[in-house]
Formats: sequence, structure tokens, C-alpha cells
Amino acid sequence: MNVAVLLSGGVDSSVALRLLKDQGHKVTAFYLKIWLQDEFSFLGNCPWEEDLKFAREVCRQADVPLETVNMQDEYWDKIVSYTIREIKNGRTPNPDMFCNRIIKFGQFLDKIDSAFEKVASGHYANIEENNGIFRLKRSPDPVKDQTYFLAYMTQSQLARAMFPIGLHNKSEIREIAEKYNLINKNRKDSQGICFLGRIKFSDFLKQHLGELPGDIIELETGKRLGRHKGYYFYTIGQRSGLGLHGGPWYVVNKDVPANIVYISRNEEIINREKETFTVADFNWIENTPPDKKQLGVKIRHGANFYHSTLELNPDGTGKVVIEKPDKGIAPGQFAVFYDGDYCLGAGVIC
Repeated sequence: MNVAVLLSGGVDSSVALRLLKDQGHKVTAFYLKIWLQDEFSFLGNCPWEEDLKFAREVCRQADVPLETVNMQDEYWDKIVSYTIREIKNGRTPNPDMFCNRIIKFGQFLDKIDSAFEKVASGHYANIEENNGIFRLKRSPDPVKDQTYFLAYMTQSQLARAMFPIGLHNKSEIREIAEKYNLINKNRKDSQGICFLGRIKFSDFLKQHLGELPGDIIELETGKRLGRHKGYYFYTIGQRSGLGLHGGPWYVVNKDVPANIVYISRNEEIINREKETFTVADFNWIENTPPDKKQLGVKIRHGANFYHSTLELNPDGTGKVVIEKPDKGIAPGQFAVFYDGDYCLGAGVIC
């Protein structure tokens, strides 16, 4: 087939490209220019230049054409604006979830239209088809499995997607990269928010939200202990960066409308666990809710699953009860549901 490969400069997408070419597909690589480089040029060298250098060398070695596609405007309109909006509302955003649905397998597909039959990426996930229904299946590597970040994809997107490394674990991918002698065979995996690269999150927030001075108040006594530069610079559970004596102090709550950051010496306040939470804005990959209530659920990316019960409400929300209390359930993040190895979809934690 004629396949467009999303090439990031990392080892996973590079191995995906080589595997597809060895399978006989006609391959064209695409590097999506999504970084906010113009705004952050004051920070020095740009990490995307290094990414593009690796991508070019991988394509040169494989004799595969590489095209750079500028999608900064789309990223700003859909992903960056969403991230800023969630932070301003005191929630925890997950831009990677929407990056896959809206950009990589959404507006990028619109740009290439019907010129390519499939779009491939270096995600650790698998796709199965049965009677015209496409299902998203976990990778055998429980730590690297990325179905969590793909759970907002649609049937039409999965129909055109390919995940060539989905049947491998990370150590096998490193071995394959060694076999191909890829220039990035030992390159570390990228971390953090997709469009920031090495830009500090605090620099991003300061650039777009500025500073908004407010009070730091001790939760138990109501005493004002200091001033902060904006509630959005602080996360619940944060210990460092408060600049206060007599600690350790922990950020235990935020009053967004009043711009107040509440702190306490009592770490137990932030370690309180809960086993019930509400989810809204569901996306079901097979278009209909599951016919069972007992499901696996992830409340963050990683190997950890919970057995759960999902009760769907008439207003479109759902009540989730997990088998074991968790202290990291964050509004704005996603609960992703599974039936065995199959990812069914996701909803936003309220």
C-alpha cells in the first residue's frame, strides 16, 4: 500500500518506517512541525531542529522521501488553546489525547486526503478488524502500551491507521534499531507535553498567562503566609517552589476564582484516596457503550489497571467505582476503559 509514516525523529517511528518498507509498502515520511518555536526562540537552541536532523538521516539511510508539514496553526487552535483553557480552570489537561484524534489522525489525514491509503505511527498499540468493525488492542509491553492516548480515536480513523511496532516490546524495538543501524538507535525517549519539547512548562505558562499575584494561605488556620505568582503555576501535592520557611509545606487546594493557593504541613490531606468518581464526554471506539458494567480502567498512562464498575447515567455521565482507592484521580484527566486486551474508549474525569 501507499503509506504515510509520521516520523518524529525518535527510534519507535523510525523502526516503524523501516518495517513497513521491508514489508513492501510504498512509504513516504512526514515530519509534523508543531513546536511553538517562534514564541520561545529566546530560550536558545530548538529541540525540533535535532528531531528533524535525525528524521532526515533515517530517511536518507532508508531511501525514503521526507516531507515537513507545518501544523502550528492547527496545534494552536485545537491543542494549545485547550491546554491553556484547562489550566486556567484549575484542571489537569491531557493534550496528547487530542493530538492523536484531532491532529495526527485528524487534520493531517485531511491534508493528505486520499493520496495515501494508510497513516502509520510509532505507537505501541494494535488494530484488529472483524466484519468491518475496527478494534484497538493493547501492546504486549504493559509499560509502553499507548492505547491510553489513542482511546479518543474513531472508527474512520482506525480504519486508516497502522501501528507497525504494536506487536513488539521496547527492548525488541531497540534490537531492531540496532539491526538497521539507525542513527537514533540509542536515543532516549521524549518526555513531557508533546508541543513543548524541552521548554519548561512554567515558561510556557508565563508566556501565555503572565503572572497573577495572589495569597498563599495555611488551610488549617486561614493565615496568609506569603504570595504566589499565579494559581496555575502550582499543582496539588506540590512541595517545592513555595519559598516558605517552617516546612515542608504542601499545596493541598486551590481556589481558582479567588486566586488563592492553600498549603499545609499535613501531607495526609493530599494523600486521601477515593474509589468513586464521575466521568463525562465519553468516546466509545465502536460507537456504542459496552454491554457490561465490569470493566478494566486506567486513570493515567502506564501499566496499572483497576477492575471497575461503570454505571452510565441518563445525562450522559458515568459513575466509576474502582476496586482499590487511588489518591491520583485528577479532574480533566481521562479514564480509559478496557475489556481484557481491548480498549473500548474513554471519558473525562469530572
